[in-house]
Amino acid sequence: MENFFDHIGKMAIGSRLRFLTDKITADAAQIYALFGVDLQPKWFPVFYVLSQKEEETITAIAREIGHSHVSVSKIVKEMIKKGLVKEKKDKEDGRRTLVSLTAKGKATAENIQQQYIDVNNAIEELMAQTKHDLWKAIGEWEYLLEQRSLLRRVQEQKKLRESKEVQIVAYTPAYQKAFRDLNEEWISHWFKMEEADYKALDNPQGYILDKGGHILVALLHGEPVGVCALIKMHDPDYDYELAKMAVSPAARGKNIGWLLGSAIAEKAKVLGAKKLYLESNTILKPAISLYEKLGFRKVAARNSPYERANIQMELVL
Repeated sequence: MENFFDHIGKMAIGSRLRFLTDKITADAAQIYALFGVDLQPKWFPVFYVLSQKEEETITAIAREIGHSHVSVSKIVKEMIKKGLVKEKKDKEDGRRTLVSLTAKGKATAENIQQQYIDVNNAIEELMAQTKHDLWKAIGEWEYLLEQRSLLRRVQEQKKLRESKEVQIVAYTPAYQKAFRDLNEEWISHWFKMEEADYKALDNPQGYILDKGGHILVALLHGEPVGVCALIKMHDPDYDYELAKMAVSPAARGKNIGWLLGSAIAEKAKVLGAKKLYLESNTILKPAISLYEKLGFRKVAARNSPYERANIQMELVL
């Protein structure tokens, strides 16, 4: 088994931990039998909490041991059948059910004390023979996974890997249809096309490029899947506007918006811009989140040629 895990590597961490858990759980069942304690290993957290308190609600037990309410409720029902715990309605609040140990449960709590001592000593002996402190390591893992789950970390790695397949290139007339189609798709989905949209999308050469602006295109395996424009502004506060960013729904989740936004900001910086401006709508939460991640911050409202614009943001370069 160890050779298998050594061969397959860290991606089998769940299977390896489950294998270790199964091994310890199997021993735990025999340890209870060794001491004549009629408990199942999965009952222990609930049993221990109740052994320290006179009575408690299922919700409070679940919160204390980090289990779901459903899981604790199921365990309590199993322990009731064994005669270890009992339930009763709270006299002060009839909606609450209190759980407590029965006489048999209290006797079990007395009998298990010697088992606690021997199990604790056995684990201390085991830890003394290891190079790494497993208990502390588990605590560290639990803390880190609470901050950012394994799923989230894998999603981030997936984005990072797939983003390496994306190429950011300068606009050419060959990408005019993609520039228009990608933008029209998202605008029509959320809002409606406006006059200013048609001006930019029907004639990007005259409306954007010939006036000192730039357009970048994201290619995935050679196909245009994202676009973003840098429009020259004649404004006392801003040099350029980030506009017309669009990513194909089929290519979302590959960090393309971040790559385009970062490239546009870098382009503006190279051109000597001090601040970058954009307009959006707060209904577009992923877009707003992206802009904030890029460093944009909300500014006071300004006049806009777009009806849909209800937020303006700037990026100090």
